[in-house]
Amino acid sequence: MSTATVPRAGPAVSPWLIAPVVALAAFMEVLDISIANVALPHIAGELSASLDESTWVLTSYLVTNAIVMPISGWLSNRFGRKRFFLTCIAGFAASSLLCGLAPNLPALILLRAMQGAAGGGLQPSGQAILADSFPPEKRGMANAFYGVATVVAPIVGPTLGGWITDSYSWRWIFLINVPVGVILFILIGMLIEEPAPSAASGEKRTVDGWGLGFVALALGCLQVVLDRGQLDDWFASGFVTTLAVASAMGFVLLVWWELRHPHPMVNVRLLGNRDFGAAFALMFMLGFTLLGSTFAIPALVQSLLGYPAVNAGLVITPGGLVVMLMLPIVGTLVNKVDLRLLIAFGLVSSGASLWWMTNFYLGISFQAIVLARVAQSVGIAFLFIPINTVAFRSLRREETNDGSALVNLARNFGGSIGIAFASTLVTRRSQFHQARLVESLQSMNPAYPDYANQIGQLTGQDGHATSTLANIYQGVVQQATLLSYLDAFKALAIIIIVCLPLVLFVKPGKGGTGPALH
Repeated sequence: MSTATVPRAGPAVSPWLIAPVVALAAFMEVLDISIANVALPHIAGELSASLDESTWVLTSYLVTNAIVMPISGWLSNRFGRKRFFLTCIAGFAASSLLCGLAPNLPALILLRAMQGAAGGGLQPSGQAILADSFPPEKRGMANAFYGVATVVAPIVGPTLGGWITDSYSWRWIFLINVPVGVILFILIGMLIEEPAPSAASGEKRTVDGWGLGFVALALGCLQVVLDRGQLDDWFASGFVTTLAVASAMGFVLLVWWELRHPHPMVNVRLLGNRDFGAAFALMFMLGFTLLGSTFAIPALVQSLLGYPAVNAGLVITPGGLVVMLMLPIVGTLVNKVDLRLLIAFGLVSSGASLWWMTNFYLGISFQAIVLARVAQSVGIAFLFIPINTVAFRSLRREETNDGSALVNLARNFGGSIGIAFASTLVTRRSQFHQARLVESLQSMNPAYPDYANQIGQLTGQDGHATSTLANIYQGVVQQATLLSYLDAFKALAIIIIVCLPLVLFVKPGKGGTGPALH
């Protein structure tokens, strides 16, 4: 197929005008994944539901979002990228309005599912538009715009959500999407042009119904497992176990079916591309460590240091600002430095900063935590743009939509698994450390009587008094919890460093190469 026959979403105006508009659409959608987390207690209270029931507000969004995201490339190819993108924006704004007006919890859960489905196409379509709007030598800067949206949004989401909820109402975390969506719809309609699909692309209009079903089974069940696993004690729950088995079967059937289908719903064949396969794996691990640490740091400072929700968000917010500052710099470096070196630096920098966090202690200052997160953010910037550049530089133009869907799926599911991993590790290791520490709290330990007496003197009680023992036990729980978080940081550091061999699968070269755009 000649490039002249490929549907083109080329810019009618300068791509530098398109980039911030498209990035804002992705930012709006990614923000809504995390912004509602801190509002759950308020939602549960106002809608007369338990906190456990209110978590389905998050789960319903993530499930439908996960199902639509991998098939967004197919939908863009069938209906036209611009039309699909505008439909997603309109649907997201409309469902956000309805979420803000929801009268009860079941209605809100249903509307959040609709919102997640509409938002599922915003990230992949936005990145695909940026990739095709910029020539290969400028795609580093295009990815910088996109990085601000997808990396910074989950960092500032909890802080912004907490402020809106405390200052106004939880309903406004949804209602603010409406005016933004209206403005984006108008701007996208004016800035983006896309001719009617060619006859060749029309061949892709065959509906891959089985592929869609397997995607829903595999990803939908997996998202519920990840979101509910820790609450239901993972495989001790029959519900979670059943969904995990169904998801595994769905993945096997999905790969088997899509490799045989001439026009698959999810183009898994792209993973056979050396550059794209390596980028897919690296993006998955980037999401894993980024979201895993984004969960762990605020949870640590809230549970152990007594930070309120807003201050816990402020601990990681400076890191988001650093990412915003670093992304344009890295965007220029991708055309001057071998991408393998940039990715390797990002992996080592991220791993070193996470290992640095294993030195956190109960008296650590706010500034020290922020500095460690800032150091990690530098590594994130050196990973996000080079990985995206590697992913798209060897794809044909007609594969951009499918490639963008898979890359965004890798980052999102990597993040979901990273959060579930960190949460579970903290819980299990806290129990382990508590058991080990309690073993030392007995009279056979020569140090214990002196320690008990010191605690008793500080509280004005006898070393064997009930209040003294309670204070000792409280200290044990705090230390065990702290050690569990340090274990989580250590595990994340090791995991990201172990990814270094993946760089060997990336072909040598800089970022200013790729398929012709016209």
